[in-house]
Amino acid sequence: MTPVKRLFDLTCAIFLTILLAPVIVLVMVLILVLDGRPVFYISERMKTTSQGFDLVKFRTMKPVVGDSGVSGGDKSARITKTGAFLRRTRLDEVPQLYNVLRGDISFVGPRPPLRQYVEQFPELYANVLKSRPGITGLASIYFHAHEEHLLARTTSSAETDAIYSRACVPRKARLDLIYQKNRNVCMDLMLMFKTVFKRLR
Repeated sequence: MTPVKRLFDLTCAIFLTILLAPVIVLVMVLILVLDGRPVFYISERMKTTSQGFDLVKFRTMKPVVGDSGVSGGDKSARITKTGAFLRRTRLDEVPQLYNVLRGDISFVGPRPPLRQYVEQFPELYANVLKSRPGITGLASIYFHAHEEHLLARTTSSAETDAIYSRACVPRKARLDLIYQKNRNVCMDLMLMFKTVFKRLR
């Protein structure tokens, strides 16, 4: 990550944390009152092929011991009413501002993968993770809806994992590598704008 990109991330993260502080507190209270503890969902993601970190989101599902893997149709029954709203508006991702401030992720970059997929596709992610992972990115904007569609009808974690590995990982990686070859501050701003516009729409 270049010093300019890091400065940009810090400036935006501090500004948005202050701006969204009332929203963050409100969502925390709603989850606590309506769904109980824990308020946050913390999951290991990979910053590099060997270095993991704890990604923070608002909890949107009923917790299950030993839960792992990506979310598909097999987990849809666990999504709470509050969680469904947070996912639809993407407010569940606001706590990742903390990860941006820590330097775990950037605002724009490939979505940070689970360790199991990095270990399954080491050469692919060795290239993808040359870019600092981000909250949003080219793949998030142009493939997220299709990914949800592909995984929505799965009925088991094994089926979800198989479809994600076969159909999602390589396609997302292609988009992430396109971003990597063309990234600059202007492109980051454009992708952030497209993300906000998409959410509002």
